[in-house]
Amino acid sequence: MSQHRETVETDIPARMDRLPWSRWHWMVVFALGITWLLDGLEVTIVGAIAAVLVKPQTLGLSTGEIGLAGSVYVAGNVVGAVMFGYMTDRLGRKRLFQWTLVIYLLATVATAFSWNALSFLVFRFITGLGIGGEYTAINSATEELNPARVRGMVELAINGSWWLGTAVGAVSSLILLNPKIVAVTLGWRLAFALGAILAVAVLMIRRLLPESPRWLMSHGRVDEAEKIVAEIEDQVRGYTGQRDLPDYEGTIEMTQRERTPLGEIFSAMFKDNLSRTILGIGLMIGQTFFYNAVFFTFGLTLTTFFKVPAGDIGYYIFAFAVGNFLGPLTLGRLFDVVGRKPMIAGTYIASGVLLAITGFLFKNGSLSNVSITAWWSAAFFFASAGASAAYLTVSEIFPLEIRAVAIAFFYAIGSAIGGIAGPIIFAAEVGSKKPSQVLVGYLIAGALMVGGGALELLLGVAAEQETLEDVSEPLGAKEADRRN
Repeated sequence: MSQHRETVETDIPARMDRLPWSRWHWMVVFALGITWLLDGLEVTIVGAIAAVLVKPQTLGLSTGEIGLAGSVYVAGNVVGAVMFGYMTDRLGRKRLFQWTLVIYLLATVATAFSWNALSFLVFRFITGLGIGGEYTAINSATEELNPARVRGMVELAINGSWWLGTAVGAVSSLILLNPKIVAVTLGWRLAFALGAILAVAVLMIRRLLPESPRWLMSHGRVDEAEKIVAEIEDQVRGYTGQRDLPDYEGTIEMTQRERTPLGEIFSAMFKDNLSRTILGIGLMIGQTFFYNAVFFTFGLTLTTFFKVPAGDIGYYIFAFAVGNFLGPLTLGRLFDVVGRKPMIAGTYIASGVLLAITGFLFKNGSLSNVSITAWWSAAFFFASAGASAAYLTVSEIFPLEIRAVAIAFFYAIGSAIGGIAGPIIFAAEVGSKKPSQVLVGYLIAGALMVGGGALELLLGVAAEQETLEDVSEPLGAKEADRRN
């Protein structure tokens, strides 16, 4: 059974949601959003150097092993999300987003020293382990530290920073994979050092972030939570120059707990919130298959079908990344104003249709290396916003006490089906050198996205500008209601 403490009444959520935007919030966005940038950097580096890693003077990987490396990395994401997700709800957001970043840092350095296919795959798995754990901790903290009125826009901007990582990886690959600048045997190793350098810097910045006051208040540490909120309010006053912060109203009564047993977690997800669970599964499977299937073989498609030199792949990835980053950046505010349901459904369906059209044009030989990149960019402009909103959705529609576990569950399900299977399937299709085979993969990915959009229309939650505790009542609040 849960280890319960006394029932308390607190105004912490209302105080956090009424805060005006300030430099303090920008620090949160940067320090936590860097996870997505690191993941984008990792994926891009492997995609860009794929054609280099198959050379005998490097690791001599086969096309199948390149696809397997992508799948192994995602498998690490899955294991890391599940393993660290429960720990994040049990031990706190801050402790876990520090630990998981250290794991990533050490593993990506180790990857640079890989000596054969097996060592490369092992280190890629451990790197994915750290990033998967990061997702659960940072998405939980991001939701709980930012005001409700801009939660959608902020979450989409943070998730969209994945594409800043791809841009950094693309630009760096143009230098590190240029044999006239860096030796072929060394450039790919140096590429992995970029992530480690960024991770060290962010590790220092994250030390300035507090534990989530919402997590503290639910775990019997209200006094500590009150102190942190007061400190945040003082910092916001200093940054904004507003001596009097906006008024707030509303309190929440909660029965505190140290942990939530697995039985209660399953009941909350598969009994009390079954329709939300089905929605999360559908959204995550669609976007992970769509992304991982196409992007993990981005470089291979260009080199195999369009004879693009391996050293030039970075130019195409950079252009592709810009389009993807602009999607959540320009559409993000609409998810708070127009609403979650119409925007998520619209972006999912639009991206699925555009990718299907791209597949048919590719099969008919109507595309060049430049035009297929343009079509990919158009499809992913919408898909990037939709995928970011999928993470937003699963982060906000479940109770506070199981938020990280819920994120981990949906990420694991989506990645296991779409992220692990996608790269293997697409690598085999590209390896067949038959456009008709690639078309099949595009149609599958497009159909999954359209299906996710339809599911959003049926089961979506109108969470825009609503406090997290109104979107999904905490388990402790429900227990307090029963006691009263």
